[in-house]
Amino acid sequence: MNQDIAVLGVGMHPWGKWGKNFSEYGVYAARAALKDAGIPWQDVGFVSGAATMRCGYPGYVAGATIAQALGWQGAQVNTSYAACASGSQALAAARAKILAGECEVALVVGADTTPKGFLAPAKGYRPEDPDWLRFYLGITNPTYFALYARRRMDLYGDTEEDFGLVKIKNSEHGFTNPNARYKKKFTMEEILNSAMVADPLRLLQICATSDGGAAMIVTSMDYAKRMGKADAVKVAAVSTVTPTFASAVVEMPDIATDSAAAAGVEAHSFRAALPKQAYEQAGIGPEDISLAEVYDLSSALELDWYEDLLLCPRGEAAQMVREGVTKIGGRLPVNASGGLACFGEAVPAQALAQVCELTWQLRGQAGERQVANAKVGITANQGLFGHGSSVILKK
Repeated sequence: MNQDIAVLGVGMHPWGKWGKNFSEYGVYAARAALKDAGIPWQDVGFVSGAATMRCGYPGYVAGATIAQALGWQGAQVNTSYAACASGSQALAAARAKILAGECEVALVVGADTTPKGFLAPAKGYRPEDPDWLRFYLGITNPTYFALYARRRMDLYGDTEEDFGLVKIKNSEHGFTNPNARYKKKFTMEEILNSAMVADPLRLLQICATSDGGAAMIVTSMDYAKRMGKADAVKVAAVSTVTPTFASAVVEMPDIATDSAAAAGVEAHSFRAALPKQAYEQAGIGPEDISLAEVYDLSSALELDWYEDLLLCPRGEAAQMVREGVTKIGGRLPVNASGGLACFGEAVPAQALAQVCELTWQLRGQAGERQVANAKVGITANQGLFGHGSSVILKK
């Protein structure tokens, strides 16, 4: 059964610290996506929003908030929350509606306004909340990123310089991206002289928090054909699987792996499971991938994603960076957008921003950061509490 849907329009509000209401970014991105698709707002039959937890009740019902701001017109509305994977969960909901025949055109949108500093849990004393508990113990997000980085160093011999090469690559990619927040090319000296945040990761190797918005217009293939856009970029897979017992890696916000007391239990990697289902849905393999957009919460974590996506064997990701394989112009560019290193994290918008970038790349509209002969792209994203996603787009 063919499960493709068409991407007729994409749009983004540039990332930054603008100090405005999140809905302004969402409306801006939605209007840009509608204009890109060349269709009227009245044609949209389903609005699928990605929620933000930082903007009060309107953020909890982001789909309705943005639909109302665009002007009520009777469309069905939905809001999804899956932490950093909220945008892809919203895309999955829209895809399901379209494939079920319940609508032909959907708007998927996510936007956020973030505070300065770490994304912290809600206030109060809640020891039953794992996210609250880990902050109470002093385990902020960079602590996890540092543990993953140290694991790579101990298992595979990766170095601080390898992590620095990832930052250098992404800063070069994002330098000309009009939607990126940080447009500066960094040197190894600047990176290694930046402040140590969580050993071995330094300030320039950890992503910031940002404001921003991203949106897509997705449709049935029949609608795209009627619009004369049968050759539109297609969403071929959306994977949102959850972890499988037993987890071998401590994932946020947990403070331990699953118990090893049970005999004969095979350990599983959650992040590696996400693209596995995506490849199965799309009927392709990692050898078919032209480029990838991955969740580089830290420069070291990007290397884990290379291996989770099966773009190289375990332990060989750093070698890919050293050889320039993942740079634009290399065999398999990763984070041609500049990634989180250049954007910072606008949580409900970030997974959609990855899909927007792949859409522009597959259309040949990425300007100076264009990847030559891009035909198939994949994303990788992870949120708290077993949320994550991998989306495959194809020409």
